[in-house]
Amino acid sequence: MTVDPSSITIPHELLPTDGRFGCGPSKVRADQVLALAKANSNLLGTSHRQPPVKHLVGSIREGLHELFGLRKGWEIVLGNGGATTFWDAATFGLVRERSQHYVFGEFSSKFADAAAAAPHLGDPVVTRSDPGTHPAIEATADGVDTVALTHNETSTGVSMHLSRPEGDALVVVDATSAAGGLPWLPDEVDVYYFSPQKCFAGDGGLWLAACSPDAQERIREIGRSDRWCPASLDLSIALENSVANQTYNTPALATLFLLHEQIRWMLDNGGLDWCIGRTRESSAHLYEWAEASPYASPFVSNPMQRSAVVGTIDLTGVEAHDVNVALRANHIVDTDSYRKLGRNQLRIGMFPAVEPDDVAQLTKCIDHVVGVLTEATA
Repeated sequence: MTVDPSSITIPHELLPTDGRFGCGPSKVRADQVLALAKANSNLLGTSHRQPPVKHLVGSIREGLHELFGLRKGWEIVLGNGGATTFWDAATFGLVRERSQHYVFGEFSSKFADAAAAAPHLGDPVVTRSDPGTHPAIEATADGVDTVALTHNETSTGVSMHLSRPEGDALVVVDATSAAGGLPWLPDEVDVYYFSPQKCFAGDGGLWLAACSPDAQERIREIGRSDRWCPASLDLSIALENSVANQTYNTPALATLFLLHEQIRWMLDNGGLDWCIGRTRESSAHLYEWAEASPYASPFVSNPMQRSAVVGTIDLTGVEAHDVNVALRANHIVDTDSYRKLGRNQLRIGMFPAVEPDDVAQLTKCIDHVVGVLTEATA
């Protein structure tokens, strides 16, 4: 006897108030969307070179400076395209000759691949570990001028404590799913880059990077060299435009506005410490439930490497696909595992916009669905 997972009805009292648990794009708060609608008449459809948009970009840059506790001299640089675009830009404008990469999942591998494909750079040094773990950070290899770290591997739910390795290389950190939800110290890094469709509850198509004075000098140094670079990927052009509170080419104004509203919400509620508290509360719900469950377990075995913003949960005795189908039929969406990981797994986004109580409700919904599925096959 089997049951169609899409026919399972979860009792109303078990449902979360919002069923969006995607790991990017993530949940966008209703207040952000309402504010965007109100901003239509004086923002959307206007020139990005004029004061309304420049004031918006300036406020975003100031807000991130405050949220991250950056020292004087740091700059928030932004440009069109997401982290994928930034990897390409970094091969032109950050890596002088050779880079070193710590790879432990799909996204941490992409920058390494971009560096390996760049004909003007030496072969990168790549240190790998199995999915579900991360490599230990070691002293910088000889000839390396740029070290690439990943704060949170979105594909596997592994987070890395950021620390500057021995040596004088720039430390460049992919913080796409971490920025705004995990702690970090600016003294340990030089570039902390991300996209707004995770913790910042916005749409994609934009990259942002917190850049130290040393990083800015590297960008300007390479920009003055004879290295050819497309203008849209030129970090020296992006830096020049950013300090003028604009982007080189036309940005998506709705994306900027949603990002701005989320930053203000974060700051108004207590800043980065408050955001971290929310993600830790949510992830505590998830991992404690999984560890006590007879059919679920955290994929990341080392608790110190478990992400507070992306939770990966292995299932045994029940198909994750069936659980996801049943959840989606009840308007609980995007709990699927990362496709290339190929595990019988759920992946749960627990960014600051997600209510911790909703994560607790989600675990009750999963228990209900699994109960129905296993009873039908008993």
